[in-house]
Amino acid sequence: MKLTVDELARLFGGRTRFVERLAQSDDPLRHARGVLRALPDEEFREALNAHPRIGERPVSAIAAAEQGAENDPSVLAELSRLNSAYEAKFGFRFVVFVNRRPRTQIVSVLWARLERTRGQEVATAIDELVAIAEDRYRQLASPETGNE
Repeated sequence: MKLTVDELARLFGGRTRFVERLAQSDDPLRHARGVLRALPDEEFREALNAHPRIGERPVSAIAAAEQGAENDPSVLAELSRLNSAYEAKFGFRFVVFVNRRPRTQIVSVLWARLERTRGQEVATAIDELVAIAEDRYRQLASPETGNE
């Protein structure tokens, strides 16, 4: 399945050099993990940083629907603090396939992932980023959603 740069940008959170590279593939979602693993660090960080921080106001409607509307100020403050700690430790944005879980559940995920090594987080971030894109693709392609 060939996808355009604009279609891939919707799936991966924005137009990045990663998305532009991926658009050259005949089956971009199947090759996404390999392309991400091969990226120079700067482009890898750019790909992850295209996603909104968990707990912040998402820039796209699709991200807003995924993150839900749970707005407990104490949870949002904890997520903000943990996001900052994560970015300081690993050098890139925390990316997680929320899968419609409430933000309160994501707090414990973020805590656990802060205990890991950068290598572990790079591998997890790749899997999470692609899982998000694959889920978005299924939703956009599904006849029940009313989208193409």
